Amino acid sequence: MKTPIPGVIFSTAVTILSMSAAEVHAQTPSSATPSYSVVGKFQPGGDSGWDFLEVDHGRHRLYVTRGDTIQVLDTDTGKLVATITGQHGTHGIAIAGNTGFITNGKSNSITVLDLNSNKVMGSIKMTGDGPDAILYEPTGHRLYTMNHHGGNITAIDARTHKVISTIPALEELESVVSDGKGRIFVNSEEENKVAVIDTAASKMVTTWPLEGCTGPTGLAIDTAHARLFATCANDKMVILDSSSGKQVADVPIGAHSDGATFDPGLGMAYSSNGDGTLTVVHEDDPNHYGVVSNVKTQEGARTMALDLATHKIYLAAAEYGPAPAPTPEMPKPRRPILPGSFRIIVVAPATL
Repeated sequence: MKTPIPGVIFSTAVTILSMSAAEVHAQTPSSATPSYSVVGKFQPGGDSGWDFLEVDHGRHRLYVTRGDTIQVLDTDTGKLVATITGQHGTHGIAIAGNTGFITNGKSNSITVLDLNSNKVMGSIKMTGDGPDAILYEPTGHRLYTMNHHGGNITAIDARTHKVISTIPALEELESVVSDGKGRIFVNSEEENKVAVIDTAASKMVTTWPLEGCTGPTGLAIDTAHARLFATCANDKMVILDSSSGKQVADVPIGAHSDGATFDPGLGMAYSSNGDGTLTVVHEDDPNHYGVVSNVKTQEGARTMALDLATHKIYLAAAEYGPAPAPTPEMPKPRRPILPGSFRIIVVAPATL
């Protein structure tokens, strides 16, 4: 990250593949633009930093990666139902049926998790350096990890857990999404571009510039209308046509964004921002977008997960003490998390 919030481990946005757009549209009224507010706060404990969050809507579970542990919460009550220890710098989470896959940046590995029992089933050794974001692409039954330090992507068979290939891409890879038609997209925080990967060929086929965007981190997709949403460090969301790479719009967002997601049932794109806001953007039509609101959350709440079944958004945050004195080894020390202050903030549309 270019501008980290002290005391917190951050990376990219999450991958949500558990419900189709058609299923969500069938459940959700779309006649009015809803208003949004904070409807709850969970305090599962623990004083470490965090990275990705992911919702398993079928089991009503929220997974939070927190360094060397993974916390599993009940999405309805906030109750901590499991703590999975013995990890090695956890980052991204991908869900494939009854199995979860969590990247470990320190050990260059993936933890394989039984989602019914929350028991570790095994580990996949990586070929890339610093696996961060991860995506499960169901059409090919493959996992793709964004290797933040290697400038490449590792493709893995999700059934056999064997590495298939390493795909050269761009530097400082961040969030990744799929169009469900054999292409995945990943943004480069360093190069201000989106890389387009052909999954059948296992290669990067093109790159698209993000004009007017610096330091893109979050990335989301509207597959029905072929639109990508990239959130940028210069307080802007850039929208691209995912078929051509043409830039169709941009809208202002809050500062220090690190996450983006899209709710097809409501036609809303979201940016979670470290300045303590959640920017809500309405898709008026595929070429026109407007900011509905900037919901007040909490400083540092810049990673999130969306539950497509309930339309609730879960964000992680904490409070901090003063930074320790600088040292030659750490000239800009992070502020420590205050004990007991870690929380999950729940935002929901008020009209549902």
